[in-house]
Amino acid sequence: MQDAAVQMPETVPGQSVISAHHLDLTFETNDGPVHALKDVSLDVAKGEFVSFIGPSGCGKTTFLRCMADLEHPTGGEITVNGVSPEEARKARAYGYVFQAAGLYPWRTIGGNVRLPLEIMSYSKAEQVERVARVLELVELTGFENKFPWQLSGGMQQRASIARALAFDADILLMDEPFGALDEIVRDHLNEQLLKLWARTQKTIAFVTHSIPEAVYLSTKIVVMSPRPGRITDVIDSPLPPDRPLDIRDTPEFLEVAHRVREGLRAGHSDE
Repeated sequence: MQDAAVQMPETVPGQSVISAHHLDLTFETNDGPVHALKDVSLDVAKGEFVSFIGPSGCGKTTFLRCMADLEHPTGGEITVNGVSPEEARKARAYGYVFQAAGLYPWRTIGGNVRLPLEIMSYSKAEQVERVARVLELVELTGFENKFPWQLSGGMQQRASIARALAFDADILLMDEPFGALDEIVRDHLNEQLLKLWARTQKTIAFVTHSIPEAVYLSTKIVVMSPRPGRITDVIDSPLPPDRPLDIRDTPEFLEVAHRVREGLRAGHSDE
């Protein structure tokens, strides 16, 4: 059966929602300073799907955490929606999806998705409406009364995505959400994520170790070097808006994947 095509949303030129300029971050440890990020500059436009790829320890998750106000740069500047990450966090500008689903085992799927809405004091009626809407978006309608242990790993991650979407933030930050899943499930969730992105028009920043995943999902791929984390290449994807899974066999896809691989090698050679 032929893979269903995915329609990408159009981006609006010139609207940067995430902007970093000469960003540095150094952690002080008992063994001395650790330079996690060095002179990182990047603009992410509204509606883009940007993947960050690089070897372990290259700072890609640290960069994502800077966007989320979970880490604080020691040099340079970063803004989210034109304000500081702290102000963006307080304005609930983004949802964050971690590597592990992080669902509370004593709460149902609906209860897990509803949690941020309870914290934000949404009305009961709006909580019910929003939970139903985001569960439909991630194709989990009918599972709201199940507990996390009753769902597969892939379904748990979809519930985690639903929770991040529940309060309708414009930005979705995703830290290797599919890294622990097998290839078949991962392919399926990649397709679902693109459909979700097309329907919601979110701006997505996505950390991954997988070259095929980065190329398949993204409008822009950011290649990072080993520590200290620097950007070695930024690739604007030439792939068409419609992306069935079998696009991965095309010369255009393989050419982008080759460029990503070369960027990773160049980063290692610069050490």
